[in-house]
Amino acid sequence: MTLAPYVRIVAQGKGRARPLTQEESFEAMTVILRGDAAPEAVGALLMVMRLRGEIPEEIAGFTAALRAHVAGTLPPADLDWPSYAAGRSRGAPLYLLSARLVAQAGYRVSMHGWNSHQKASRTVEEIRHLVGPQVQYHTLVDLSPEAFKLLNLRDVLGLRSCFNTVLRMWNPSDADATVQGVFHPSYRSLQAQAAALLGQQTLSIIKGGGGEFERHPSKDITVFGLRDGAHIQYVIPAELNQTRRLHEVGEDIDPKALWQGSLQDEFAQAIVIGTAALALWTLRAAPTAADTYQMAQELWAGRHSNDGVAP
Repeated sequence: MTLAPYVRIVAQGKGRARPLTQEESFEAMTVILRGDAAPEAVGALLMVMRLRGEIPEEIAGFTAALRAHVAGTLPPADLDWPSYAAGRSRGAPLYLLSARLVAQAGYRVSMHGWNSHQKASRTVEEIRHLVGPQVQYHTLVDLSPEAFKLLNLRDVLGLRSCFNTVLRMWNPSDADATVQGVFHPSYRSLQAQAAALLGQQTLSIIKGGGGEFERHPSKDITVFGLRDGAHIQYVIPAELNQTRRLHEVGEDIDPKALWQGSLQDEFAQAIVIGTAALALWTLRAAPTAADTYQMAQELWAGRHSNDGVAP
């Protein structure tokens, strides 16, 4: 089977082209992941969809195919945390420390991603060190070489594709709850709708730093997503009264030093605590968002004593 029928559907001309159905999207991505599609056809399909704008059914179908392709790869988890930032505009990955706090609260956190482009010197081993021994961190290249090739098409085409969205939707650990960050606000609703089509029950999506699930502590944050399968749109107020960017140009925060306490930075600390609070709220670790924020503060205060305790 080739990809040609699916390219024809989306690209056959004005008045005749249409989006793929969820079933057609599943079939098309299955062909791609099996290696049966010509590279020219893959590029054509993804770029036509980028130009036109993908719809929830297409994202859901692509995601379901990726899940089927790598089913059973990872052990189960409570929280799925994708990490595929664009990287050029963001600073230190403080959200990694947030995931570490969530794991210290006793939840199984599974992170997957590809982040070497954030900082040339930041290795996978360094990322795993920052998230700590209680968080599973898996790279895309290890989980699925085929998916890694699709992500790297950005270097060939010069543009991101809808596959970046699919990776955020992936949830390879089949966790009951997921957190996702986006760079463009419109994707919050798109991803929530696609998740609902896939039967997901619990999801939080925010416009985060560099597209990661990382909140700005000095701004109100609107959370899109799902609770018990129903769509939510919930505003969580700012934690600090400061006017500044999430990551200042030229600022070099050392996450390791922040965690160890040798670096004191109120704003960076608020990023870590606030992001962890949102993840804990997604997990329903406490009744309200205010309660999970207090919980995250307590976890931060006791982080060193909890570092060696398995969840």
